[in-house]
Amino acid sequence: MKVSYRFVVIAAIFVTCLITANIIAVKPISFGGLPAAIVIFPISYIFGDILTEVYGYRQARRVIWLGFFCNLLMVIAIWIGQLLPPAPVWQGQEAYESILGFTPRILLASFLAYVVGEFSNSFVLAKMKIATRGRWLWSRTIGSTLVGQGFDAAIFITIVYIGRFNLSFIGMAILIHWLVKTGYEAVATPFTYAVVNFLKRKEAIDTYDYETSFNPFIVWD
Repeated sequence: MKVSYRFVVIAAIFVTCLITANIIAVKPISFGGLPAAIVIFPISYIFGDILTEVYGYRQARRVIWLGFFCNLLMVIAIWIGQLLPPAPVWQGQEAYESILGFTPRILLASFLAYVVGEFSNSFVLAKMKIATRGRWLWSRTIGSTLVGQGFDAAIFITIVYIGRFNLSFIGMAILIHWLVKTGYEAVATPFTYAVVNFLKRKEAIDTYDYETSFNPFIVWD
């Protein structure tokens, strides 16, 4: 497939949402203990849906891995920045470490939840598109998000909270995260429809993954 500037724009927004979410996630908000990332992270799933629906699982897989490695590069750069000795006139080292520092547990939770959640979302949407013969886009976007966000919330919160909070609290946190993020997707359905229809018309493409390998570890084929 010839790569168009529209595909690049969608991929760039996807990666930007992911990286931004991981930076601002450190701040919890008062509603249900949700992280501030709730304002933007679900958008990455919306654009992940758009990528899979229009360009297919193969292209979405490439962008998902691109997001993973971009996020890894960000973490490495922030870690090196933290290690560098601060200038004597700068008094923000403690704040830098508090806001931008990553613990190994949070990194593991973030990376694992992202990979499992995004690939599950893309896989379900691609398979549902075949099963529904391209009809009922809303069922695919919401259905795939239910699965993807479910895995994402369950993996991230369990790894981060296990041993610190009881299982009932962890279960409630997972449920709240899952419902809020899925609700976000449902509310955004008209936007998703508009972008998908625009891209299909402009790109003259509507991909069905009949022959696609769904192995998530094939980075480039």
